[in-house]
Amino acid sequence: MYVEDSYMRFFFVLLVSSLSFGQAWVAQQSGTTASLRGISAVSREVAWASGANGTFVVTTDGGETWKASTVPGAADLDFRGIHAFDPKTVILMSAGSGEKSRLYKTTDGGATWKLLYTNPDPAGFFDAIAFWDAKHGILLGDPVHGHFVILTTDDGGQTWEDRKAPRIWERSAMPLALLGEGAFAASNSSLVVLGANEAWFGTGGRGGARVFHTLDGGKTWTIGATTIKSENENAGIFSMGFSDPLHGIAVGGDHTQPQSKTNTISVTSDGGKKWSSPFSTPNGYRSGVLYLPDQKLWIAVGTNGSDVSPDGGLTWRPFDKQPLNAMSFVLSYAGWAVGPDGAIFRFSME
Repeated sequence: MYVEDSYMRFFFVLLVSSLSFGQAWVAQQSGTTASLRGISAVSREVAWASGANGTFVVTTDGGETWKASTVPGAADLDFRGIHAFDPKTVILMSAGSGEKSRLYKTTDGGATWKLLYTNPDPAGFFDAIAFWDAKHGILLGDPVHGHFVILTTDDGGQTWEDRKAPRIWERSAMPLALLGEGAFAASNSSLVVLGANEAWFGTGGRGGARVFHTLDGGKTWTIGATTIKSENENAGIFSMGFSDPLHGIAVGGDHTQPQSKTNTISVTSDGGKKWSSPFSTPNGYRSGVLYLPDQKLWIAVGTNGSDVSPDGGLTWRPFDKQPLNAMSFVLSYAGWAVGPDGAIFRFSME
């Protein structure tokens, strides 16, 4: 029985590894040398990206040309998160200690920006932002008073409700964070939403690598432990994705050891209650993962390359070595990834 199972597993892996997937990242000119961390695709023609030094870039012609600019008064901010609603309407999230965590919004394609929200707590640090629809969104921040910060909006980001307890002795809907536990703002994908009010976020730091899950728009949460490496402040879950309410993948590792393949991925088939390690792993630390439903493919990106999985994350094949931070897709033919030094790429199915 053991010999037969081993043989069948070997044959399956050999078959998968022999497939020609034909994916590629095609370089485009972003018009900036700033490190880019956020990317949000609107359509096959329109995408927005964001990054260091208050930078944002936008294309309206599928990436043939990109226009780079900066938000006035935000030159010292690092825009790690971005959500584009349409060609004109975008929210930017900066990540930083205290008041350097902010939200800005434009409704005129970046000509003018409105400061929506400034983090009021010196200990706070924003990590990711996501929207279920044009009105309803959620924001994740590192723990304050022992609880992760969760902000929600129901008016397109104009106002935000804080779900955490304002003082340490008051009750919060958020479960307690573990000592040293936090989240990562590497790609704006440590937080992911699905449907009308479901969301998950992954944690890192010593004692982290857990997944928090809400079914009611952030009011209450449950927790599941993963198998991802989380031995120090540099390690844990950096990105999450779900193909449906039950099947999801979390990726990460230790960003200071990008070549290590040890405990960099966990998969779930029950909505995040239980997580396990698949048969094979991506080719190192990964900061972004997502699912392409029309191709039935999972993609993972990181600082030492990209991988694809055709079987729900069970096996992975590297297809590119370009350092990347984050990615966003509308469909398989409308996706971009960003990286250091202004790097920006469009996804191609060759």
